[in-house]
Amino acid sequence: MVRWRGRRESRNVEDRRGAAAAGGAGILLMLLRLIVGRFGIRGLLIVGVIGVGLYMAGVNPLALLQGGPAATQTAEPIDDETSQFVRVILAETEDVWSQIFEAAGEDYPEPTLVMFYGSVNSACGYASAAVGPFYCPADRKLYLDASFFEEMRQRFNVPGDFPAAYVIAHEVGHHIQTITGVSNQVRTAQQRARGEAEANAYQVMMELQADCFAGVWAHYADRTSGFLDEGDIEEGLAAAAAIGDDTLQRNAGRRVTPESFTHGSSEQRQRWFTQGYRSGDVNRCDTFNAASL
Repeated sequence: MVRWRGRRESRNVEDRRGAAAAGGAGILLMLLRLIVGRFGIRGLLIVGVIGVGLYMAGVNPLALLQGGPAATQTAEPIDDETSQFVRVILAETEDVWSQIFEAAGEDYPEPTLVMFYGSVNSACGYASAAVGPFYCPADRKLYLDASFFEEMRQRFNVPGDFPAAYVIAHEVGHHIQTITGVSNQVRTAQQRARGEAEANAYQVMMELQADCFAGVWAHYADRTSGFLDEGDIEEGLAAAAAIGDDTLQRNAGRRVTPESFTHGSSEQRQRWFTQGYRSGDVNRCDTFNAASL
């Protein structure tokens, strides 16, 4: 088990889970439109009263009527074990990457992590929990549906708490790629790619590098702060295997097609995480110039 209790918690976590009551936005939207259509002017008055009630409850009625995210930004954060765990993991990544950047004579601009339930609005667009954890380079924020932790245990059969830490560290890896210019280079290469398979290949390289960066974080978290416990790395490798493209395709009853991969095979994800973990060297994470992935 990760030794996370009693450690520093990051202040860069934005908890939007308190706005989860807006999860019934689709049903409410249909109801409001039905009222207006049925009762005309009187319906508008009714909708106005409902709108005031929604606003007082922390829901944005204008966003609701426009079909977008209904939650306002006034919801109180939820101080539970999940929030505390996420804050500690993010703080650990901040400590490690600040040291690495400082050694290179640079400052590390810390990202923000947004916790949500169900769906969220980001600078990269509106997303549901189905897309999984993601990083948005437009606002430099990590987005994490808190239910993903339970999904890792139930759907992917990956026990322990380190897999969740690995996922967060992977998304922080995408932040590193953004602030160092790697992400822009990859997007440019993808735009020039000759076909979907080549564009996917660039995406795989970027995802595997993020896995390697997660391994670099684990290297320092393990050796410098005693953050990890026996068995944590094995849990991380199990998580990497569970979310490999080939494993996901097999489990979905589909034929394994490497040209459609966007994150890499289970073996590749394990290997690049291990590369970062064993070396602790970001220079060993150059997937773009590797002889093989």
